[in-house]
Amino acid sequence: MIEPAAAGRLLKRAQYRNHLAADRALATVGTTLAQWDALRAISESTGSSAHDLAIVTFQSDQAFGALANRLEAQKLIERSPGRGRRVEHALTEDGRQIFEAGLKVMREVSEISFAMLTSNEVAQLHDLLDRVGGVPD
Repeated sequence: MIEPAAAGRLLKRAQYRNHLAADRALATVGTTLAQWDALRAISESTGSSAHDLAIVTFQSDQAFGALANRLEAQKLIERSPGRGRRVEHALTEDGRQIFEAGLKVMREVSEISFAMLTSNEVAQLHDLLDRVGGVPD
């Protein structure tokens, strides 16, 4: 029987391998995994606040704010005032181009990362990972 801690380490190792491959591949289009993931989140939720984007990119508010500052300096995103103290985020045309180029790269990385699994195994893995850490019904 595999200990849950060992399974957790295997999960972390798989994530590390996938992230390393993604970072290397995304460098070819001029971005990093963290930057591309922020562009993805903004693309999917134009007008979202930094706090909301931090949550969906698994970052702290402070870390996402620093990342957004870099993306804005690179002219990949625009930030504008929203209601109250809210700052809303949107991709620029350059940001959209980097996002789309990165999307193609990420699809290729995923295909390679999961090439050893059948489509049924990928579906099963998706189901299992979705349940890890969840609360039983």
